[in-house]
Amino acid sequence: MQNHFELFNLPQRYAVDAEALNGAYRDVQNRVHPDKFVNATDAEKRVAMQWATRANEAYQTLKNPQLRARYLCELNGVDLQTESNTSMPGAFLMQQMEWREELEDARAGKDLELLETLDGQLRAARKDLLKDIEARCDAGDYHAAAQDVRAMMFLEKFGEEVRFAFDALEA
Repeated sequence: MQNHFELFNLPQRYAVDAEALNGAYRDVQNRVHPDKFVNATDAEKRVAMQWATRANEAYQTLKNPQLRARYLCELNGVDLQTESNTSMPGAFLMQQMEWREELEDARAGKDLELLETLDGQLRAARKDLLKDIEARCDAGDYHAAAQDVRAMMFLEKFGEEVRFAFDALEA
């Protein structure tokens, strides 16, 4: 079975040409779109639907930087162990604790400026982490990339909490 990169005839690496991905996705979708199988047998319709579903899943995975990194790690035999491996470097954990304290202060004080500062720091951290993930994936260091993907999952979860705090202040 083809992997997602092969499905779209793209090189198997972290950096993905968005235009090439979009074009390849449209090509696959055009070939398997249900409208093209109106007069087909039920079996042919089922196969076309399976291909369309697979293409959608592959596209969503490759389009999203975090999911793409996770997929590359898994393709290269590295299990992210997202459920069982929550260990993180001490500096990362300290930063998380500081941010959580700031978030609680911002919530308690209804401090929009502090929330915006925190959100900016979080965006910068995500951007830096994505650069690290790209470098590690492209260098073939999937174990280190997996650690960074787990860190990104922490940042994404914390980002949701920050967005909820913004929503609560705006309400």
